[in-house]
Amino acid sequence: MTNPTPGLSGLVDLIDSLPDLGATWGPAVTTETTLNGVPYAPYSKGDKLGRMADWTADSKDGRDGRGGRQQYNRNFRDQQIYGAGSTSIFAPPVAEDESSFSVVSNVRDTGKTRFGRGAVFTRGRGQRGGAGAQAGRGGGRQTFQRTGRGGQQYGGGYDGGRGGRQNTGARGRRFGWKDYDKPQRNRDASINIKGDWKLIEEIDYNRLSKLNLETDEGEDVDDYGFLYAYDRSYDKPVVKNAERRLTAIDRAAYNVTTSSDPVIQELAEKDEATIFATDNILSMLMCAPRSVSPWDIVISRQGNKVFFDKRDNAALDLVTVNENAADAPLDASEGSKDGINQPHALAEEATFINHNFANQVVVENESEKVNMAHENPFYNASDENVPPASKAYKYRRFDLSTSEEESVFLVVRTEIDAVQKNATDGKNQLVTVHALNEWDSKAQGAGGALDWRTKLASQRGAVVATEMKNNSCKLARWTVQSILAKADVMKLGFVSRVNPKVNDKHVILGVVGWKPKDFANQMNLQLSNGWGIVRTIADMCLKSESEDAKFVLVKDPNKNILRLYEVPAGSLDEEVEELDQVEEEGEEAEE
Repeated sequence: MTNPTPGLSGLVDLIDSLPDLGATWGPAVTTETTLNGVPYAPYSKGDKLGRMADWTADSKDGRDGRGGRQQYNRNFRDQQIYGAGSTSIFAPPVAEDESSFSVVSNVRDTGKTRFGRGAVFTRGRGQRGGAGAQAGRGGGRQTFQRTGRGGQQYGGGYDGGRGGRQNTGARGRRFGWKDYDKPQRNRDASINIKGDWKLIEEIDYNRLSKLNLETDEGEDVDDYGFLYAYDRSYDKPVVKNAERRLTAIDRAAYNVTTSSDPVIQELAEKDEATIFATDNILSMLMCAPRSVSPWDIVISRQGNKVFFDKRDNAALDLVTVNENAADAPLDASEGSKDGINQPHALAEEATFINHNFANQVVVENESEKVNMAHENPFYNASDENVPPASKAYKYRRFDLSTSEEESVFLVVRTEIDAVQKNATDGKNQLVTVHALNEWDSKAQGAGGALDWRTKLASQRGAVVATEMKNNSCKLARWTVQSILAKADVMKLGFVSRVNPKVNDKHVILGVVGWKPKDFANQMNLQLSNGWGIVRTIADMCLKSESEDAKFVLVKDPNKNILRLYEVPAGSLDEEVEELDQVEEEGEEAEE
């Protein structure tokens, strides 16, 4: 064999060292993932080597250590971080997010308020539905328990103490953000459903909203009480730092249920109508598709007549706050630690404000006093040591007939709060008075409300629009009550806390008046739909086999559904006795 040419021996050795033609070429295949004990960083074939190291890549939420947004300028616009296409094995394990943890409690909050039994609107112990109503017809004057005394029962603060806001961390939070991650809100029913109650009908809100019944404007049957003149100085713009304080004025006011009203009992004996109700109960039924909070109505059938009643200390007697807000106030069982901003405490505060605001904005001048045809049917000077409040009770009748063959009439007791002179012709105008309250525009449950002190004068329309959204049911009920009473003007007061941390001191920031029908058009409120709901529920009760039956219409606490139950005789009386026993035990425990 000839010797290779000098210089080619090294090339021959290199060729001989190459693998066989059938095998692949390249580095040897290995399963090692470390180099001298150090693991290789993961990589992707699509990665670009733009930077050797990027110390801001793993910062929280894509933000750098300074809290600002990570900026990619033109020098790094098209460059990617090496290893971004694969999961990093160096990333620390993600800890459990404690913010998603919530405690679910099925224990009903039965904390006693500081008002006592007679603080909210009630009709007294001896008048519970049919038995009390029948006893009242035999003669003798009934004693009606009136609403809470402004200065004595409401003035000492509210349930829950005087704690400060606990939700200060949510000041900059955008409402609606991560709402999908919130636990389902579970409210308690307004009444305990018993096993022996018979379910008659279950109606969802979609069916209710399709009901329609056109009726007339009604006619006056009789009127009682008297009215003081409205103080027009409250309509003037409020000077900054010179707002008027809301004062507690002790006046006798009443909210007697339907079957305990002596006037309605007389009208029922004269067969003036088939259906009887009060404006407070009727407005709740007519605005049912807007309601969110639980409530119930007791319906009594006596022969061919139907009476819509309420229970003692019922939810209908309290004025709700931000019921329709997307992020409504939370209860204690739902994690709220701010006692004065919980739903029940806010409702008691709003009820206290409305009770005293209506008494404050009238001028108690006997020369301008307007007397109705009859005296107040509930006030007895020998039993009361305070004068009656400015209130007129108008009993009005509406025709709910659907055909000429059968005539169905409804009698409702409506209320008027004051009277004022028309600026053009000098005639008396009937006025209803209500108050919206601002508690804390930055707390949880405020529903994105504006600061009234700075925005009410300059952006009144925005403030009212926000209230229409957050308190749609409450404003709709007030509007329906004004239309039922055929009031000329509906006055809405704007009352705010002096300090967001204290819920028993308030100032009046302004009063705005509307014509009830114009306000109803702004809210897209259709009374024909409400009349259809009333007639439908009454027909369901009249179709029952028993001529003397009792029903309970219950709003489901967590669904948009109304349920009508037929209850056995005495079932509701047992409910009241159990409630009385619980209250007495609570009072003994406190002592």
